[in-house]
Amino acid sequence: MKRKLTLLVIFVGFICSLLVIKPIYSKNSENIEQLMRIFSDAFVLVRENYVEEVDTRELIYGALKGMVETLDSYSQFMEPEDAKILEEDTEGKFGGLGIRITERDGYITVVSPLPETPAYELGIMPGDRIVEINGESAVGLTVREAVSKMRGEVGTDIKIGIKREDKDDLIEYEITRASIVPQKVYTRMMDNDIGYLRLVEFTKDSPKIMEEELNKLIEKGADSLIFDIRNNPGGLLSSAVETANIFIKRNELVVYTEGRRSDQTREFRTSRQPVSPDIPLVVLINKGSASGSEIVAGAIKDHARGIIIGETSFGKASVQSIIDLEDGSSLRLTTAQYFTPNGKKIHEQGIKPDILVSVTEDERRKIFEQQQKIYYPDEDEDEEEEKPGEKILDPQLARAHDLLMARKIFMRNSPKELHEEK
Repeated sequence: MKRKLTLLVIFVGFICSLLVIKPIYSKNSENIEQLMRIFSDAFVLVRENYVEEVDTRELIYGALKGMVETLDSYSQFMEPEDAKILEEDTEGKFGGLGIRITERDGYITVVSPLPETPAYELGIMPGDRIVEINGESAVGLTVREAVSKMRGEVGTDIKIGIKREDKDDLIEYEITRASIVPQKVYTRMMDNDIGYLRLVEFTKDSPKIMEEELNKLIEKGADSLIFDIRNNPGGLLSSAVETANIFIKRNELVVYTEGRRSDQTREFRTSRQPVSPDIPLVVLINKGSASGSEIVAGAIKDHARGIIIGETSFGKASVQSIIDLEDGSSLRLTTAQYFTPNGKKIHEQGIKPDILVSVTEDERRKIFEQQQKIYYPDEDEDEEEEKPGEKILDPQLARAHDLLMARKIFMRNSPKELHEEK
C-alpha cells in the first residue's frame, strides 16, 4: 500500500513540476495544482471504491493514454511491450499483414499496402477503412490498438472487415499473417530509353539501394526517369532527405520543421553533390503517398527539379518524438510539423501535383493488379520493353511517359540555342 501511494506521489509530483517549472508553454490560466489535486482525488476514489481491486500501474497507464489521446491521432503513450512493435517497424521486418495504417476521422485507415505482402496480393487499397477485426468493431481504435490486434504469429489467420469509398457493402478478407520484409525498390526500362523506378518506403538503406538501381538504369541507356512514390507511406526522415539529395544539388533546403519550442524548429539540407543532377525527372504521387514521400515530392517541386504528376498526396507530415520513460514505457508525441522549402504546410494539406491526373477507384484497382505483373516480372522471365499504347493501363504512368517523350521530341527538333545552358 505504501509503495502504491509513493508511486502516486511521485507521478503527481513529476507532472506538477513539469507544468509549474515551464508555465510559458501553457495556453490557459487554470490553477494547475488544483487540477492535479482533482486528478489525485479521482485516482484514490477509483482505487479505493471500485467494485474490484485494480492495479495501480494499469490506472496510471490508463490515465496517461487518455491524456495523450486528447492531442491528435499520431501521439500515443506506449507501454514497454509496445516499444518492440515500434522497433520492428523501424527495422523494416515484422510479422503481420503488410499494410501501413493511420487514424483518420475516427477510423483505422490504410495508407498503403506493401508490395508482395498478403494485404497487397488480396487487393487491399489505400484509403480502405478497417471497421472490423476478427468480428469485433475496430471503429475508434487507436493505431497501437489496431496493430496489436492484427499482428500475430506467422502462419495464423485473421479476418478484417473493410469499408471502401465506392462500395456500400462491407468487404471481408481472411488473411494469413506473414513475415513482412518489403522489397524497397523496383526498376524497369520502358521504351524510348525512359527508366522507371519505384520506391516502396523510406528505410535506412533504401537511398543506397535506389542509387544503385538508378545507376543500373542509366548504364542500360536510360536518359530520363519516372520516379514512382505512389502508395509510399513514408518512413525515416533521414532516408527521405538522402533520397532528395540524389536529384537536388548540395546544401539546398529539403524540408524544415516548426514547433512550439525553438529546438523543434530545424532545417534539413542536402549534404553532397547529387547523383543525377540533370536527368529529366517526373515524380508520380497519389493519395497513398505520405510523410517521406511528401517531403521528397515537395522538395523536387519547390526546387523545380522535376514535374509532379498524379493526385494530391495523403497529408501526413508531422514530427513524432519518442521520449523514453524510466520504466521502459515511452511517449510518442507530436512536437512539430513539416514544411516544404517554399513554406508550404504539408500536414493535412498534402502536396498538389503540377499535373493532376485523377483515377477512378476501378482504375486504381486495375493499376494495383497490373503493377506486379507488368513492372515487376519474375527474374526468369525475359524482359520486354513496354509500349504505352499496348500494355500500360495506368493513366498516371502513361501521362508521365508522354511528357518525357514530348520533351525528347522538343529537344530533338527545336533550335539548339533554345535549350543550351546560358
